[in-house]
Amino acid sequence: MTVTLEVSDNVGTIRLDRPPMNALDVAVQDRLRELAEEATRREDVRAVILYGGEKVFAAGADIKEMQAMDHTAMVLRSKALQDSFTAVARIPKPVVAAVTGYALGGGCELALCADYRIAAENAKLGQPEILLGLIPGAGGTQRLARLIGPSRAKDLIFTGRMVKAEEALTLGLVDRVVPAAEVYEQAHAWAAQLAKGPALALRAAKESVDAGLETDIDTGLTVERNWFAGLFATEDRERGMRSFVEEGPGKATFR
Repeated sequence: MTVTLEVSDNVGTIRLDRPPMNALDVAVQDRLRELAEEATRREDVRAVILYGGEKVFAAGADIKEMQAMDHTAMVLRSKALQDSFTAVARIPKPVVAAVTGYALGGGCELALCADYRIAAENAKLGQPEILLGLIPGAGGTQRLARLIGPSRAKDLIFTGRMVKAEEALTLGLVDRVVPAAEVYEQAHAWAAQLAKGPALALRAAKESVDAGLETDIDTGLTVERNWFAGLFATEDRERGMRSFVEEGPGKATFR
C-alpha cells in the first residue's frame, strides 16, 4: 500500500510510502482520506503521526498525472483533493507531522493539516505551485495564511521558493527542528505523551481552537464555553480534579 496506518501504544502512524518522493497522486490522496477517517473512528488511536519516512516527507503532487488532466477533470477532482486533506486536518485527536527532506506543494499542505510540526535539520518546505502556473489547491492558501500570517504566506506562495528548516522555524511554519535521525522519535514522544491524556478534553481543545479561528470572538467563546461546561460530565474531569486535590498537579491517570 502507498499509505498505511500502524498503531502502537495508542499512537497511530499514517505513513506515506510511494518511492522515491512520496508523490501525492489520486490513489494516495484517496488513501489518506480513508486512513484519516479510520484514525478518527478507532478508539485505540489517541494521537497521530504523519510521516513520509527517513528521506522525504512528500515532494508534492504527481505532476505527470496532473498534466494529463484538463479543466473538466480537475473541476471534478479538486473537491476530492481538498476533502482528503481536510479529513486529516479534522482528525479530532492530536496530530504531529514528522517532516524529513522535502515537504513541497501538497507535501507542505499535508504538514499544515497537523497540529504540530517537527522538522529535520535537512527539511525544505514550500508551495512552488506558482512555478507551474498554478496556486496551491489542497488548502495551502488558507492554512498557510492562518498559520504564519497573510504577508508571509503570500511571499512563499507568490515566489514559490523553498525554505530550509531554520527559516521555517523562524516563520512559524514548523515548531521544532531536530537532527534528521531524531525526527520520528521526537514526534512519537510528543504523540505518546498526549495519547495518555484525557481524550475528550483534547478533542474539545482542538475543536475549540480550530472553530474559533474560523469565526468571530463571541462565537468562538460560545464554542469554548459549551465544551468547557460539557467536560464536567466526564469521568476524566472527575479523575483529574480528584487527583489534583489528593496528590497535586500532573499525576492523574485518564481512561
